[in-house]
Amino acid sequence: MLMFAGPKRTFEDFKRQLNPHVLPAFEELRSFCLSLANTVEDVRAHRIVFGKSLTFRWFVDMEPGANSIIIKIQRDRKEPFKTITVMLDSLDEIKSQIREAHQNIR
Repeated sequence: MLMFAGPKRTFEDFKRQLNPHVLPAFEELRSFCLSLANTVEDVRAHRIVFGKSLTFRWFVDMEPGANSIIIKIQRDRKEPFKTITVMLDSLDEIKSQIREAHQNIR
């Protein structure tokens, strides 16, 4: 089987597809996730996934919508993840949930 491993997609590539209305909140949440210790970012076609360390135990999956951000939070691999649609006005509550997931993921 032949596989192509082209250049890795960057956040700069990704943010070109974002609605300008969503971009500030998305960038704020991205910066918050990256500020947490040992966080690794994986930029995918339609979303960004944040994991912890090289084992990449993902704790947050963010997908931009037209006027919101769909966030999946995983606290433990044995529990189902929680999906939250975040409106763009207040991000404090979701940051708290992201921090808790980051601290608990194993």
